[in-house]
Amino acid sequence: MHVTIEVWLITIAVMTVLLGVDLFYIGRKPHEPSMKEAGIAIGVFSGLAILFGVGLAIFAAQPEPGTYFHGWPYAGQFFLGWVTEYSLSVDNLFVFILIMAKLRVPKPLQQFALMVGIILALVFRGIFIWLGSAAIEAFSWTFFVFGGFLIFTAVKLYLGYLNPNEEEEFTENAVMRWVRRKFPSTADFHGTKLTVKQGGRWLITPMLFVIVALGTTDLLFALDSIPAIFGITTQTYLVFTANVFALMGLRQLYFLIGGLLERMVYLSVGLAVILGFIGVKLVLEALTPYGVVPGLTEEHGLPIWLSLAVILGTLTVTVVASLLKSRRGSSSAE
Repeated sequence: MHVTIEVWLITIAVMTVLLGVDLFYIGRKPHEPSMKEAGIAIGVFSGLAILFGVGLAIFAAQPEPGTYFHGWPYAGQFFLGWVTEYSLSVDNLFVFILIMAKLRVPKPLQQFALMVGIILALVFRGIFIWLGSAAIEAFSWTFFVFGGFLIFTAVKLYLGYLNPNEEEEFTENAVMRWVRRKFPSTADFHGTKLTVKQGGRWLITPMLFVIVALGTTDLLFALDSIPAIFGITTQTYLVFTANVFALMGLRQLYFLIGGLLERMVYLSVGLAVILGFIGVKLVLEALTPYGVVPGLTEEHGLPIWLSLAVILGTLTVTVVASLLKSRRGSSSAE
């Protein structure tokens, strides 16, 4: 898939405008979105992602006269990457909820903090994607590293499910501790302001600290999600756009299903299956040049439909089983 510099610039420009308008609106009128507002926004972003995928199917490859949708393989990779990134991002919401509670962020200001945190996440993930793409091109063994790391993460997630902590808490990372130590801050929030001047000196507000917490936390989550999507497609453009569309709807998803997350009791198991599957897929496809895996070639790895079936099937079973388990637990409690 050849993507010109003009397409890259247009994509980044459109993304910047969308995020800029959204941030300006939230900054002027910070509020807690209603369920209706969050639902409409998620529908809009999901619709844009679907239109983008259809556009890839039509325009991503040069069709013969009278034929269409020759770009379907690229569209399939995009949709699969988008769904995977979205599902992995849901796990981030647990930590985001803990951060908001720990730092006592007022509900009307949470939307602004999430928006700026997501913008930082896009910048960080863009850097990770560039580094991952460069590593894949430079070193043939990169897929073995990515695959092994995803399998390790899957096992760790499943073991965490088998041995849950009695009380999940958020602990500050090294960057947050450094910011708290080096920069004096105010005790209270000052709307969406990141800094204020008091007593003749500039102080940071808790809002800036919250944004640092959200941005650096998502950076840690990117260590899982970026190798995972490279296991689906090695097209840098598709990896980037799938991340963009997944993160764009994350803020509204936080408000829409915040209470529902507590009922997703099997989410860790479902994500472990997805990451484990992608990790094994990466290792198998990395072994194809050596003729170890019969039926696989360097040009054709595991089919997209199989990956899509496994990931969507796992997500469906996870959600249904979690809701049934939560319902039985509620009935027993009553």
